[in-house]
Amino acid sequence: MTALLKERLRSHRLTAPARTPVEAARHMLAVQSQDFLAGRWALGIRAAGSATLAAVDAAFDRGELVRTHTMRGTLHTVPAEDVRWVLSVTGERQLRQDATRQRQLGIDDALIARVEAAFRDRLADGGRNRAQLFDDLTDLGIDPGGQRGVHLIYALNVRGILVQGPVVRRDGAVSREQLFVLAEQWIPETAAPADPLAEFFVRYVDGHGPATVDDFAWWSGLPITAAREAVERGRHRVTETADGVYVAASHPRRAAGSDDTRVLALPMFDEYYISYADRSAVASAESMALIGPGKNGMVRASLLAAGRIAGAWTHSAAVGRHREHPIPELFDAALDLEQVAAALRRYADFVAVH
Repeated sequence: MTALLKERLRSHRLTAPARTPVEAARHMLAVQSQDFLAGRWALGIRAAGSATLAAVDAAFDRGELVRTHTMRGTLHTVPAEDVRWVLSVTGERQLRQDATRQRQLGIDDALIARVEAAFRDRLADGGRNRAQLFDDLTDLGIDPGGQRGVHLIYALNVRGILVQGPVVRRDGAVSREQLFVLAEQWIPETAAPADPLAEFFVRYVDGHGPATVDDFAWWSGLPITAAREAVERGRHRVTETADGVYVAASHPRRAAGSDDTRVLALPMFDEYYISYADRSAVASAESMALIGPGKNGMVRASLLAAGRIAGAWTHSAAVGRHREHPIPELFDAALDLEQVAAALRRYADFVAVH
């Protein structure tokens, strides 16, 4: 293994797990979560002990974690105390990037303000799921079809009006939905960092290093000029190793007996793979073609061995019908089958307690 892979495994909390899923989220800052279950497993696999889906969901219910569009127009799970300042860095660019599609859908500032006022009234006494918000739009005479409803909710997410918070429970089934709530009621008032742009870069390096400015620009969705400015303003808080590669100034402690080579079952869209402009350090060209992103934007759940992608795995996506034994697809015939089974069993144990 290369030193880069060993350090990535540690910074991602895969060999230096956090005490709890919430602490893992705080270390990572933002975990890609357009697939809600995958985002929760991304925290579970980065926590010590036997983290469960129920424990992650409880953190959402307590208001410690939320899910919203923090960057690149994509849903991420974020510690609640970090949402406002992150959106202060990324929100304006996300809105500009969505402006053309909004115009095509007949969405303008006046319509957004009208919807915001209505949603504030409907959400004053508690959260509502997406279907209920779509019904509210219909009551207002606004057709939510053709992605209009999705883009209106997105606009309110990026403006920091809405977040997804409490998990909607399903008897005997894995929950896959959250309630939308008013951010001002759900998110605690916390002081923003003195320099949010620098903080954004430093927190990225803490949870993802070693990484370059190009990696940070891709992950953050910021233009390269803004990313370079973030580096200049935050470089005194990280360490530059060589050729513009940055690592954290302090490193999480590796777990006793941690094994850099063991097989791990990473979720769809996992940060270890997806959050870099250059993914060649962790996957061959052949593996990347098999994992994605594909034409539909999907990134498959992967098997990691010695820090590199060595396979994929699947489980039932149907609510309440998750397979007890997820199915592996090996890219490397030399993979230890007992380790693969153990990695998938860890996920099965996580999702079983919901």
